[in-house]
Amino acid sequence: MKARVFGILTVCVGLLVGSMSAHSAEPHWPNTLVIGTASPGGTYYDYGNGLAQILTRTLGIRVSTRPTEGPNENIRLLENGEIQIGFITTGSGLQAWNGSGDWTQGRKFQSMRVLFPMYDTPIHFLALEESGIRTVKDLAGKRVGVGPQGGTSGTYIPKFLETLNIQATLSHGDWSSLAEQLERKEIDALAVASGVPFPAFAQIEAKSKVTYVTLTDEQITSLDLAMPELEPSIIRPGSYPSLMTGYRTVGLYNLAVAHASLPNDLVYAIIKAVFGFHEEMMATHPAAASTIPANLTRNTFLPFHPGAVRYYQEIGVSGVAISD
Repeated sequence: MKARVFGILTVCVGLLVGSMSAHSAEPHWPNTLVIGTASPGGTYYDYGNGLAQILTRTLGIRVSTRPTEGPNENIRLLENGEIQIGFITTGSGLQAWNGSGDWTQGRKFQSMRVLFPMYDTPIHFLALEESGIRTVKDLAGKRVGVGPQGGTSGTYIPKFLETLNIQATLSHGDWSSLAEQLERKEIDALAVASGVPFPAFAQIEAKSKVTYVTLTDEQITSLDLAMPELEPSIIRPGSYPSLMTGYRTVGLYNLAVAHASLPNDLVYAIIKAVFGFHEEMMATHPAAASTIPANLTRNTFLPFHPGAVRYYQEIGVSGVAISD
């Protein structure tokens, strides 16, 4: 009898939860949303999984993540309708919008609309302490892991090293695998453009003594001149256990974008959830501390989704552009 009563109660609770979820979603919203992130071991991956959990709970629809090669692939998938939300950098967004990056093959990708600012992506380098690598110049002739081919690191690090006239052998792959290769000394260093702390770097630091490979002021200036989308960036001391002083470098900003066709009220609800659960987002990854409306100014060229504009206007943020 007790088992039967428990079974009935379980069914009733299930029906109630299902009813609440169905009630919270609007009839014209899609049944599911997919967020394009990046490879396991990266910041996008962790950040996206945390965001998906929050949105599934608050929107009443199933939100999942799709591991990808990073911003370039996210933009292509978004344009083709295979994902509805994607994480990009300002650099990849600019190249896609104008069709100027080699990876675009001259095609303009203009279905994306900005949702919210995410965090800074400083380019930084890590090597095992025993390697003797201390400066970026020491990477000449070395084997450097740069992440997936279409990721931010895979796109920018080759240009980065070319600008500085440094010849290195580049290895591509997901970050978890590259971290293991570094630990086995199959490669000599890792170069990443990502939010801090980068999970794969934290994975290595937990097992080995490491060093953060530094840049000179002259190198930073050269990179700024060669790639105007890059901005000066500093990683604060203590961001990693082995980082005792500020790490000066260059970086890009990250943005969450959605397909222009997403309903305005759905996008409004997404933005409201992101900022409403800011503490939970930071628990997912510390880089989310920068996911705040004040950083909207980091996007200077891509149009915002009308649903996002509605939210920002309601909280008193002006000057947010919508596409026609």
